[in-house]
Amino acid sequence: MARSVTRIYSRYSRAAVTLLGGLIRTARKERKLTTQEVADRAGISRGLLQRIEKADLKCEIGVVFEVATIVGVKLFDVDEASLTRHTRQTEDKLALLPKSVRKTAKVVDDDF
Repeated sequence: MARSVTRIYSRYSRAAVTLLGGLIRTARKERKLTTQEVADRAGISRGLLQRIEKADLKCEIGVVFEVATIVGVKLFDVDEASLTRHTRQTEDKLALLPKSVRKTAKVVDDDF
């Protein structure tokens, strides 16, 4: 059986996930939606939704983003057209950068 890996997350990551989980829970309650209703709409279990709202860092990011969208939490504070434009700009920038990054071994010239 595979051994569970204990990951250490930065304070920033923990704080960001805590904030997002809180925003999701707040939006759900403001819209008077039960955990089961949101879970059904997202196609996930109620337990996974509860873990998302409690800021479990092991939840799949795609599921978290989908739940945020369902309850109306804006992830990037832009409208859909702006998000598409930003995505296109990022793709254009990535097309100009190398496909992979490799460390080069520096040869030390210590021959004086």
